[in-house]
Amino acid sequence: MKRTLLAAASLLLMTAAYAAEPVKIGFLVKQAEEPWFQDEWRYAEQAAKEKGFALVKIGVPNGEKMIAAIDNLAAQKAQGFVICAPDVKLGTAVERAAKRNNMKVISVDDRLVDGGGKPIASIPHMGISGYAIGKQVGEGIAAEIKARKWNMAEVGAIRVAYDQLPTAKERTMGAVDALKAAGFPVANIVDAPQAKTDTESAFNAANIALTKNARFKHWVAVGLNDEAVLGAVRAAEGRGIKADNMVGVGIGGAKAAQNELSKPAATGFFGSVMISAREHGYQTSVNMYDWITGKAVPPGEVLTKGMLMTRANQADVRKQMGQ
Repeated sequence: MKRTLLAAASLLLMTAAYAAEPVKIGFLVKQAEEPWFQDEWRYAEQAAKEKGFALVKIGVPNGEKMIAAIDNLAAQKAQGFVICAPDVKLGTAVERAAKRNNMKVISVDDRLVDGGGKPIASIPHMGISGYAIGKQVGEGIAAEIKARKWNMAEVGAIRVAYDQLPTAKERTMGAVDALKAAGFPVANIVDAPQAKTDTESAFNAANIALTKNARFKHWVAVGLNDEAVLGAVRAAEGRGIKADNMVGVGIGGAKAAQNELSKPAATGFFGSVMISAREHGYQTSVNMYDWITGKAVPPGEVLTKGMLMTRANQADVRKQMGQ
């Protein structure tokens, strides 16, 4: 009887000690300077404040810094981390580092894959259906082409491409397929590979595409994110192609897109399929906290949706998406 009571008391003490142990969570992103990741961090901070855990934000632009960051989190006694890795093919390395340091891990935005390119099922994920989001982009552009009564034979489409990232290819190919379904000529679609996923790289890529295809009267542009499409729009403006002859639709709906859509005069940046940085930053952090504290195991995969935001409906969309 005494042994049973002592065992029960010991268990209670261990549970209390664990409960009292402060929760620390890392949030690692591949491009800390991008507005999307800044927003994710901002919402993760909100979750940390509400739930009472410590949040450690680290930028991981390459694999070496990523592994160093995970080890650094372990040294700080973090129990888990949320990550958007610099390369999805580093999935196995992320999994091993987490196990080595006895930490839990959730991937966000980009799904981590193993050496064979298959998603790592043991790592919960919150992402976006890249193809479905891309289709929304293509459908929005097709509708605007129709509204402007453009002859599709006179329209060129720039696909600002970053195909080494699976979700980037899914998004742009979803947009292309939606354009094709609307009757857009396949021969009028021009690939413009970008070296990085920022506006400057997109500008350079689109500028080359525009130079080589000066025969088109009108232009449309799609890309991985708002920055890619903004780069294409700026390249078009540099060649005298203004809002009347340009329709670019980005993805993300972050500050860069909102600022562009709020300018006094319309630009070639027609709109953006807004996705929820709040859900990706706040909810993944809450899911990690609940997992660490034993309240709930995160869903294996959650795919969020988007809404097309334009100058006409910007305020309404932002409200609906919790911005």
